[in-house]
Amino acid sequence: MNPYQKKRRWKVFLLIFAIVIGGASVFYSDFFVKKMEREEAAQFQLRVKVLEQQMKMYDNEQLTSVFDIIKKNNNIDVIVTNPKGSIISYYGLDTTKTFYSLDKSKEYDSLYFVRQLAKMKRQHKPATITMDDQKLILYYKDSFILTQLRFFPYIQLGVIGLFLLTAYVAFSSARRAEQDQVWVGMAKETAHQLGTPISSLMAWVELIKSRFDAEDDPLVAEMQNDIHRLEIITDRFSKIGSKPILEDHVVFVVIQNFIDYFKVRTSDKINFVITGDNQVRAMLSIPLFDWVIENLLKNAANAIENEGTITVNIIENLAKEEVFIDVSDTGKGIHRSKFDTVFQPGYTTRKRGWGLGLSLTKRMIENYHSGQIFVKDSELGKGTTFRIILKSSITYEPTTNTGVPRMGATIH
Repeated sequence: MNPYQKKRRWKVFLLIFAIVIGGASVFYSDFFVKKMEREEAAQFQLRVKVLEQQMKMYDNEQLTSVFDIIKKNNNIDVIVTNPKGSIISYYGLDTTKTFYSLDKSKEYDSLYFVRQLAKMKRQHKPATITMDDQKLILYYKDSFILTQLRFFPYIQLGVIGLFLLTAYVAFSSARRAEQDQVWVGMAKETAHQLGTPISSLMAWVELIKSRFDAEDDPLVAEMQNDIHRLEIITDRFSKIGSKPILEDHVVFVVIQNFIDYFKVRTSDKINFVITGDNQVRAMLSIPLFDWVIENLLKNAANAIENEGTITVNIIENLAKEEVFIDVSDTGKGIHRSKFDTVFQPGYTTRKRGWGLGLSLTKRMIENYHSGQIFVKDSELGKGTTFRIILKSSITYEPTTNTGVPRMGATIH
């Protein structure tokens, strides 16, 4: 199994585990909330009974003292109104918002009591006391502790989620930095190791040319081309980890030069086509950009089982000053669910593949050329199109001796 698939499974497992813990926390808190709701409802009913008995036995001093004790130990906020909705009395609310007595000798914050009464009406059904011709309606609301407890699990989950997100970002950044160091160290060591054999090969070729008088031998010329290619590869590896020098180039010419080298080292059954805008320019690092094109062409060639065509189409988006480079093949295609997976290190469909080509390609386009690369389109059995987006450079004024075909030309 691909390591990224294993990693994804672990993420799904941990997500499910976190959901279970969060659900259990909410369920457990909800259990206590409902229990407190029942207790507060019972306290409210007790207060109603106390008030009712007070109205019946207001002249019994012993019972009155008992009722006072019960009221003091009852922390439920209550408002008493008449049938018309006028507030008569209250218990447990903010004492600084003084409610006036029947003689209207005291002033009070009327808006505060109106809001509290409206809140009580929304939360619970009122209780009614009828004594002789007098009818009282009692309202109550949840206590402050109950309100806090109702929202506590969600606040707790939010804090835990924020902590986990912060920890994930921190560990991911540290891991990415460590991976970058490994990439850079391995690349520079590879470049260093290649230096000695390349120098030896160059010397051997010169010896062959002089000993066998093979200055014009085409085989020796191809050997020199391959040695030059090794030098370019070494230069590529040496540039990883350092800021490359970007220079202004005609994109069409750069890609055409690489295809001329690449197609003679590929199956004759694969046809290469380059089309589109032959004048657009972009800031490129040739060794790294050639590596990008090489990886895309190799993947396209490997996707073609027998005969097929690889097309590179260059488009300039004048509105956004961007260059689109579409690399298409007529190969076996990619399933839509794998459009992002193909760029992950280690992902490959080949038995002997390392799964690093497209990952490096994405890194070189995004980190070194400030561009984008993605799977534009793919259909199983019909082929795939990768799109590279780069910022175009200065306006190019074409000349007659550039050696570049006219706009829209096709090269095979």
